[in-house]
Amino acid sequence: MPIKILFVGDIIGKPGRQAMSRELHRLVDRHTIDIVIANGENAAGGFGLTVEVAKELFSQGIHLLTGGNHIWDKKEQVSLVLADPRIIRPANYPAGAPGVGSAILKTPGGVKVAVLNLEGRVFMKSIECPFLVADREIKRLKQETPIVFVDFHAEATSEKSALGWYLDGQISALVGTHTHVQTADERILPQGTAFLTDTGMTGSFDSVIGMGKEETIYRFLTQLPSKFEVAKKDIRLNAVVISVDELSGKALSIERINMAC
Repeated sequence: MPIKILFVGDIIGKPGRQAMSRELHRLVDRHTIDIVIANGENAAGGFGLTVEVAKELFSQGIHLLTGGNHIWDKKEQVSLVLADPRIIRPANYPAGAPGVGSAILKTPGGVKVAVLNLEGRVFMKSIECPFLVADREIKRLKQETPIVFVDFHAEATSEKSALGWYLDGQISALVGTHTHVQTADERILPQGTAFLTDTGMTGSFDSVIGMGKEETIYRFLTQLPSKFEVAKKDIRLNAVVISVDELSGKALSIERINMAC
């Protein structure tokens, strides 16, 4: 029997959360989803995550929230947020960083699904190598289940593509986050791994990657700091649905979602 995973791209502030509230249950019913995962690192005001915002998202039906470089932005809440086992951050941060980088979920039918969060290094922080950390973590996770889903939070498309090819056949799916721009290259790689360079974002498309146009343009023109505000118009939900064989862990299908809310 196949299981279906819904992964939602970076949720941006209140507009993104409202889109989830309106559309998530319909998406779950339409696609007969077993597990719902979302990237929540920008869900609180466009930067970071708080306990209250996480509770709101879990109440909507999300089973697990992944993170990235912005998961640390609400500094006063980081330890509390990452104490929740339903919230993970990239596994390749150095030892001693709060939180964990993976989790095991169970479908309503009792099938285990492992989720691993990784962060890229190209144009980003110089943290541990995502390729080597993936080797270590996947070996450990596959002792419990053949189904392993990876959210690779990275800037460079080349780095995402390379990791997808590197892990082909070892994992069920690798999808990218971070750029907030959905790509159109969804496919199943030769050894059975579903791949999408970037899932996109859930938030305002009348914006610069979810933030107000005017203040962003001002910053580019002047190189001066300006306060970013989450944009509120033309809300869209970007996501991906992946079907996986529960015995082999190989992907059977991948479908991109880009819907107006």
